[in-house]
Amino acid sequence: MKNKIALIGAGSIVFCKTLLNDMFNTPAVADFEYALMSPTMTKIEKMKNYARKIIDKNNLKAKVYATTDRRDALKDAKYVILMFQIGGNDAFKLDYEIPLRYGIDQCIGDSMGPGGIFRFLRTYNILRDIDKDIQELCPGAIVLNYVNPMGMVCSYLGKATSMNYIGLCHGVQTTMDLISGYTDVPKDEIDFIAAGINHMAWFLKLEHNGKDLYPLLKENMEKPEYYINEKVRGEVMRHFGYFMTESTGHLSEYLPWFRKNKKSLDLYCDQPDFGGASGAYYKFSAAVQEKFNKIDVLSIETGELEPRSKEYCSYILEAVETNIAFKLNGNVLNKNYIANLPNNVCVEIPIYVDKQGLHPLTVGDLPVQLAAMNQSNITVQNLAVEAAIKVDPELAFAAVSLDPLTSSVLNLTEIRDMTIEMFEAEAEWMPEFSKKSLKKIKDINIPDGTVGAPVPQDPALAINNRFGKLGE
Repeated sequence: MKNKIALIGAGSIVFCKTLLNDMFNTPAVADFEYALMSPTMTKIEKMKNYARKIIDKNNLKAKVYATTDRRDALKDAKYVILMFQIGGNDAFKLDYEIPLRYGIDQCIGDSMGPGGIFRFLRTYNILRDIDKDIQELCPGAIVLNYVNPMGMVCSYLGKATSMNYIGLCHGVQTTMDLISGYTDVPKDEIDFIAAGINHMAWFLKLEHNGKDLYPLLKENMEKPEYYINEKVRGEVMRHFGYFMTESTGHLSEYLPWFRKNKKSLDLYCDQPDFGGASGAYYKFSAAVQEKFNKIDVLSIETGELEPRSKEYCSYILEAVETNIAFKLNGNVLNKNYIANLPNNVCVEIPIYVDKQGLHPLTVGDLPVQLAAMNQSNITVQNLAVEAAIKVDPELAFAAVSLDPLTSSVLNLTEIRDMTIEMFEAEAEWMPEFSKKSLKKIKDINIPDGTVGAPVPQDPALAINNRFGKLGE
């Protein structure tokens, strides 16, 4: 195993650029070899040139190369970073537009709902193949996963692969910025505990110098100028008592109360972009792609190192390399870390990292109402993972059917028809599922005047029907 970092999906211009800058800014890994891998050379060649510009300008010892050969990138890697999206914006468009025709209005569509489920079904077989390569070419490598849907992906990695992985998100970091602003307390002075599942972890503790910050946060959330920024997160806290880690646009999809009809959308999801707008993430991604197709933004970069971002990646590598412990919130399989959520499902919890690896912390029970909301998402994630492992379209249909948003809008026949249409439209990215089909089930027509078939009755019920209800 060499001092090598493999970046799988390095064509992600915004995200890969951020992580490279962070790692070049981290002395412990600044002289590593970086393998940039993507299926085509177009984007990663530009990323390689950008990286070399930084290396040359800052006199770094790092080496970087681009390849379309995943096995070449993974060979002898010490760390593997996953950040790909199967199907790109072509598939993302289908994830958004097909459900919308059925009345399922998604803002983000990458973690739950029909969009999140189908994004995962396009992804799992690639994860399986990457795992086989890792076990052969770089066994023991630490895998840092940024691929969404995080909950389904990390559950699958834990159940169906041998990867030594952690799932990473920036919801905790960015929400702490918001909480700091809303309580007027410096972020690094807030003592907090956050736990739950990805995109729905809860701030169980918020303190400053031993003083509970929740009363102030809740008081400010009652003010229109605060509430308007985070209507859904604010509303959930007002009713259930705790603030959580994702924006209104995200959370509005994970629960049944906020996007089920026009009244709810107008009331809670009327702000632009990730404040709840329809298709916000797809439209943003499409706009970024169009812009980058016209302008090579990496070619005009100066090569100056920017300050490290909020992303956990470089800090984890630094902790492993230096043995200076770093605490973060990460996604791993539950092993009684959260006692009232099922084991062997993805949970997002506090974790320490050092030279010995990852050390998840035990949280105990979540408040019951929070565990219940998490469980509504975990059920969907588990069904999607089982659908992938068994290549079973009926289980995929069950996952879509039990999705909180979908089930609040459509009946089962409508959900089945929508799921069939999505399988057909996205078949090119799901080769195993394309060999199977989801059975269409029509509604049963009941002619006027139909009399129900005789139903055998319990003797006690027959007596009751004959003589009237007992006690009357």
